[in-house]
Amino acid sequence: MEQKSDFSDSSPVGASLDRMAAHAAELGQEVVDVEGFLAELNKHTGDLLAELRTVRHGSGKVLQMNASVMVTIKEAYAELEQTQARFMEGYDKTRQAGQLGREVTDWIDTLEKRTVSVGQILTDVQQSNNHVASIAAQVNMLAINAKIEAARAGEAGRGFSVVADAINTLSQQTGTAADLISDNVLRLVDWIVELQTETSRVAKTSQELSGVSNMSQELTLQVRAALELTVGRMKLVRDDAIEADKALRKYAPQIEETFNIVRDSAEAVAEVHERVHDLVDLSEAMVQDSVIAGGGASDLPLIRAVQARAKQISDLFNAAVDAGRIDFDDMFDDEYRSIPRTDPEQLMATFTGLTDALLPDILESALELDSRIVFCAAVDCNGYLPTHNRKFSQPQSDDPVWNMAHCRNRRIFDDRVGLKAGLNKDPFLLQVYRRDMGGGDFMLMKDLSAPIFVKNRHWGGLRLAFQF
Repeated sequence: MEQKSDFSDSSPVGASLDRMAAHAAELGQEVVDVEGFLAELNKHTGDLLAELRTVRHGSGKVLQMNASVMVTIKEAYAELEQTQARFMEGYDKTRQAGQLGREVTDWIDTLEKRTVSVGQILTDVQQSNNHVASIAAQVNMLAINAKIEAARAGEAGRGFSVVADAINTLSQQTGTAADLISDNVLRLVDWIVELQTETSRVAKTSQELSGVSNMSQELTLQVRAALELTVGRMKLVRDDAIEADKALRKYAPQIEETFNIVRDSAEAVAEVHERVHDLVDLSEAMVQDSVIAGGGASDLPLIRAVQARAKQISDLFNAAVDAGRIDFDDMFDDEYRSIPRTDPEQLMATFTGLTDALLPDILESALELDSRIVFCAAVDCNGYLPTHNRKFSQPQSDDPVWNMAHCRNRRIFDDRVGLKAGLNKDPFLLQVYRRDMGGGDFMLMKDLSAPIFVKNRHWGGLRLAFQF
């Protein structure tokens, strides 16, 4: 029911009421702008607090992990130092073994030369022994001849015959000894030859072993250098880890302090936002009261137009129920069904088809009431907007930001303004708000709404949004 003031628009009081309504609207605009800023700030501080909470929790885990890593690094460095010490011991022994190997190789080379000399000496011995054997044979022949001559001499040569026999026996023994010596020399020569062969083979193997030993020495030197470099780098890692651990332990309290500061700031921002939110309601009440009192003459035509169209929609809904086009309970269906592959999500209700059939002409004609009007749409008590103006009812694209601005039908607007418009039962409700246009863009708006009833049951409200 429309409330009228006792003051005419042309009276001084009426002019004052108009100014008061205008000032209240301006105040509401500023308060809503501040409230929107605080809402964003509250969201950002909440996000920052959540991130800091994650960082704080993560820093504790990092400290624990770093402590474990520190133990591992220290143990690894100690083991590496022990490995280096053992390697150096082995390196010294390898170097000693290489020196001994070189001495053996030198001795084998000398032995090979000595066996050649011994072979030459045995050859000389064999030749001398052959001379002895030849002399023994000649002496034996002389003894035989002497014995023959002694026999011819008879009794006078008997003594000479004894001497000849002795010489013969000695020559025979000398020959036998010479043969034995010759056999032994031959066997010794064979052994020396075999020894020379084996010595030559061992000398060759010793040379190869010496080459392998030299290569091993070079590789060992390279390993030693690499191990020393690794130990040096591991020491740097250990030292860096110690410094990192100190920094982390110093950093953790700073994170905790920062978290507490941001938490206190977030709580303060949330409290201020809540108080400003209440201030928004108060400023809207001031606008509402100033208009009811007779101010805000510029908005009165729109208020009456919205009320008339809300009544027209109520009549159409009542007629549809009476005609059986829809069940009464279906008009209040709130089990909204999601439309697949929509972003932002769009929804269907049982009455959506009916609103698509009945509301477009009413909604489109409302746009012609004033050049400031941006949209006109009906919402149920939950803020569900089934049918919108044609310019805001475009088919969705692959761009969610574009969809946010151009595909606003079949969506739930349960924000403060949308929900209050849907729940309001007063003759009209005038609100000030920032309209989210998507992509971080906002527009300051007035939202004028009037209730819609179906069979005297409150269904929702008709919203008319216009710029200041």
